[in-house]
Amino acid sequence: MKRTISALLVIIMISAAACKKNADPAPPAPGGGDTVITPKGDVIAWVDARSNVFGTYGRLNDTANIKTVLDTLQQVGVNGLVIDVKGSSGYTMYPSAYTKQVTTQDGKSITTGVDYVGYMIQEARKRNFKVYASIVTFVEGDGSRSTGTVFDDASFRSKFESIVCDVNGKRVPITSTGRNAFVNPAQPEIQTRALNIIKEIATKYTFDGLILDYCRYTDIDADFSDFSKAEFIKYLEANYQDNDAKNMKFPQDIVATWRTNAGQTLPNTLGKYYKKWLMYRCHTIQQFFIKARQAVKSVKPDMKFGTYVGAWYTTYYQVGVNWASKDYDPFNDQELRFDWAYPKYGETGYAENLDLLMTGNYFTQLKLADNPATAGLKYHWWSVEGSLIGGMYITRNKMPLYGSIDMGNVDWTSQADISKTIQYILGKASGGVMLFDVVHIYAPQYNRLKQPLWEAVRNGLKK
Repeated sequence: MKRTISALLVIIMISAAACKKNADPAPPAPGGGDTVITPKGDVIAWVDARSNVFGTYGRLNDTANIKTVLDTLQQVGVNGLVIDVKGSSGYTMYPSAYTKQVTTQDGKSITTGVDYVGYMIQEARKRNFKVYASIVTFVEGDGSRSTGTVFDDASFRSKFESIVCDVNGKRVPITSTGRNAFVNPAQPEIQTRALNIIKEIATKYTFDGLILDYCRYTDIDADFSDFSKAEFIKYLEANYQDNDAKNMKFPQDIVATWRTNAGQTLPNTLGKYYKKWLMYRCHTIQQFFIKARQAVKSVKPDMKFGTYVGAWYTTYYQVGVNWASKDYDPFNDQELRFDWAYPKYGETGYAENLDLLMTGNYFTQLKLADNPATAGLKYHWWSVEGSLIGGMYITRNKMPLYGSIDMGNVDWTSQADISKTIQYILGKASGGVMLFDVVHIYAPQYNRLKQPLWEAVRNGLKK
């Protein structure tokens, strides 16, 4: 998703009458009393495993606290969850035939004998929640901890770890830059691994749907491996009859020189193949989405298939993703202009393969009219209103779109602003609202206001 969580958590208990199995006394219920808010639409809370289960203040490694959190979510109006079941380490939160299971991290452990995923589903069902699984798709190692599949297996690492360009144009492994261990999405073995895990999740558990997270390249500086070069040449020969492609200077004919801005490595001087390279990467991700949807439906035809993406479409091409509809052509759009688009770029869109889409509308500016610079615009990818309008416009309403709010990593001025944004998204987005993340709501240590945010959620959903 999407977003990153720092560390996270400390629970606000349900009510004075709630189960008191925790060390801390239970405070009064949010807003007082036992009134349960019934929202007009889907309100989905994201549950990051690393933060909520293993974080310093995380409580979801304990079954009593899981019940308390879910009860309180239900009371304030939440009616669905996205449960993170495969994280950036490449490990899963359940026993898998394809990777390791993580039960202990940073000194915290799941209660012995408890199937965290199964238990979360069981408790969610008791509260009539919709329940979705999420997987971090193309990351196989936690760079900050040097743990995960890439760090466990030298052969896997040498073959599949994403190769990026540094500011000098040198090709280096991504972990050498201090980032998480993204792998190359174009590698058939990597795709097969992800598809097997997807089918395994759909088989083992009764989720309502599966959400792909980080189903992308790490950034514009990836992937510049020899494998990607060979695949790109094949793409040029097949789609543009470019018989001279095999003689390209790689990577200079894609990006000749690089620069840095706020820690991000960006193209400075473009090569002749740059825009076709963007097309190739989007095509690669699109083709995987087709396979992933088929994998889900082959096991459970009624299971929903979706993804999370950043709402900032204007720059999202940098991670090799075109989440628009194939019916939308950014190259020929006379209303919106994207200078990175190339003829037939629209054909790389994958919206038609989705049953639902969650976009990260992580901005403090709510309405276009809130800023004189955007007041006269219809689309503005850095405001909540503008990005929702734009998102539904480019996806052509092919699926329900869930707008998302970042509860903790954004500089909110007050809880009232959070409530107002939740209310607006729920009323505007075609699907509903996603709250990122549960940990930000109950752990004041991990939101910018340094306050429990239960009341902000309740007030945003009761109107």
